[in-house]
Formats: sequence, C-alpha cells, structure tokens
Amino acid sequence: MTTAPAPVAVPSPAVPAPGAVAAGADLDGTRRRVLGLVATEGPVTAADLAATLGLTSAAVRRHLGCLENEGTVTVHDAGPAAGAARRGRPARRYVVSTAGQAELGAEDVELATQAMRFLRRTAGDEAVAAFAAERNDAVVRRYAPRLTAHDPRERAEQLAGLLASDGYAASVRPVVGPQVPVVQLCQGHCPVQHAAEDFPELCEAEARAFSELLGTHVQRLATLAGGAHACVTNVPLAPPPPPAARAARRKDHDERSDPGRRRPGGAVAEHRQALRRGDHRLDRRLRVRLA
Repeated sequence: MTTAPAPVAVPSPAVPAPGAVAAGADLDGTRRRVLGLVATEGPVTAADLAATLGLTSAAVRRHLGCLENEGTVTVHDAGPAAGAARRGRPARRYVVSTAGQAELGAEDVELATQAMRFLRRTAGDEAVAAFAAERNDAVVRRYAPRLTAHDPRERAEQLAGLLASDGYAASVRPVVGPQVPVVQLCQGHCPVQHAAEDFPELCEAEARAFSELLGTHVQRLATLAGGAHACVTNVPLAPPPPPAARAARRKDHDERSDPGRRRPGGAVAEHRQALRRGDHRLDRRLRVRLA
C-alpha cells in the first residue's frame, strides 16, 4: 500500500497593513515634494526646506539623505563664501542632479529629440531654428495676456509663476551689487532639457521669448542643458526707453558721428556752396564724403 506524501504548507504572501501602505505613499509624496522644492529653491539648505514644508530639520535631512543615495540630489559646491569665515561646519546646500532632472520630468522627450535630428538632417539648421521660434511664439501668445503687471519685478514674478505651472520650477531671486538693479529668473527644471542639450536653438528662442514678454533685453547666464544646476536669466528692473526715445538717441549718435547728416542734404548743400566759392580743396573732401 502506497502512502500519499504529506501536503507541503505554502506560505501565503504577506499583505501589508493598510496603514503601512498609506504611510509609504505619504513618505514617497513628501520625498517628491522635497525634490521639487530643491529644484525650485536650490541651492537650498535642509533648514530652509524644513521651514517651507513645515517639517523638522531632522526629517528633511532623512529625506535628503535618501535622495542623495538615489543620486537625485547633490551637494552644491559654490566655493569659499565671501566675507569673514563662519565658525563651525558650513550648512550643506542641495541642488537637483542630472538624474533628478530625469526623475522630475514626466515627459518623454526622446521622440521629440529624434524628430528634431531628422529635421536638421533633412532640412538644415534653419528649419530647426524656425521650429524653436514657432514653439516659443506659441508660448508668448499664451503667456502675454496673463502678464498684467507694469512693474518689471512683478512682471518677472508673474512669468515665473506661469513657468512653474508648466513644470519649469521657476522663481525670481534678487541680485545684490550691480549698479543697474536686476533680478534673476531661475528655472530649476526644464522638461525639454535633454533635447536642448543637442539643440541650443531651444534655449536661444526661449530667451528671446522672455525678452518679448518682459519688454526688456534679458541676458541668459546659464542653462541646465549646458551643465548648470539651473537656467539663470538676468532681468533688468529699469524699464527700457520707449521706441521714440531710442530712435532719437540713434539719430543724435549718427549726427555726431557724421556732421553732414545733421540736416537733409547737408553735405550736398556744402558741396554746392564750395563750388560757387571756387573752394576746390573743400570740394574734393566733400566728394570723398559723398562717395
């Protein structure tokens, strides 16, 4: 008589308690908020993040430690601080790493990058520049009606808010020192960063769009695509002169550099008067100027 083998007990998979699942989701949500805030405010300390998030510094440091181990944030090295040396160890200031930028970006830009490569290969650089300009023209049309402030700083802050809502982690920061007052428009994340690494036309067109939206000449200082921890654009706070004033200054400069342009036909009139007086030396000089 054959004896049947004894049944083997198969352990059932462990099911986490509902409270543990909720705690894990909250933990991931908080960690992502920390990552997003580092992108917006970086370089930033744990104490600053804690004050913004309403958490303890120790809790924020734990999240930053996990993010640093994952490679999504890194400590920013800005070199020795200006002024007198502070006692004790300096506070660590965090920025988002390249891997963290990819973590923040939900958009898959690889297809767009491939399409732009095909466009350059088949239609040339001019077509790529035209595409970048058209893309940012659409941004200008969408943003312009929502920029209602007349004060340059308030207008820059409105633009930063619009960029932040589109995923650029943008903020406006004051700059201390320059004679001409400026602020910096900082973008801690760029959804098209990887495409812009191959196609700087995207960054150039964006800077032109900022200039048009803010009504002043802006200066791009750094880009994520170029390896910086943020895209940084200088925005002067002094309002630009109206077009009529700029035209008057150009006319005055032209008249000073060429006295014959001070009145219509000035050089021609002098030439005719020289001929009537028989001043052939002046006549020859005026002929050279009129040539």
